[in-house]
Amino acid sequence: MTRDRLEKVNANCNQSNHYQSDRYQQGLRKLAEIDGRAGEQVIESLKEIAPDLAQYIIEFPFGDIYSRPGLDLKSREIATVAALTAMGNAQPQLKVHIHGALNVGCTRAEIVEIMIQMAVYAGFPAALNGIFAAKEVFTERDI
Repeated sequence: MTRDRLEKVNANCNQSNHYQSDRYQQGLRKLAEIDGRAGEQVIESLKEIAPDLAQYIIEFPFGDIYSRPGLDLKSREIATVAALTAMGNAQPQLKVHIHGALNVGCTRAEIVEIMIQMAVYAGFPAALNGIFAAKEVFTERDI
C-alpha cells in the first residue's frame, strides 16, 4: 500500500481519535506489508457497515499480534493459512491470507503442503476446500 493509499484509508476512517493511535498506524503498515490491496479492500468494505470492526482488525491482529517479535511474517502466515484451512468455513479470509503468504515469501509448493498437512488434523474435506481456495489464488496470480 502506498503512502497515498494509507492516507486515503486513514481519511476514510478518521471519524475517531482511535484511528490516530500508534496501534492503528502500526497495524495499517503491517496489513499493507502482508496483504497489500486485498487488505485495504477488506477495510474499505467495512467502513460503512462496521467501521469499529475495521479498526479492531487493524489494531489487534495486525497492530498487536503480527507486529510482535518471535515469528517472522512468513511463519505467521503459514500458521494463519493452516488455521483458516482447518476451520473449513472461512474461504474468503483463507484466500486473502494465501495471497498474504505468497506476498511474504511462501511458495506455491509450501501452500500445497500446508493443505496436505491439514488433511491429517482437520480432515480431507477441510484440506480439499483449502486446496481449491489455493487453486483460485494461484490462477488469479498466474502461478
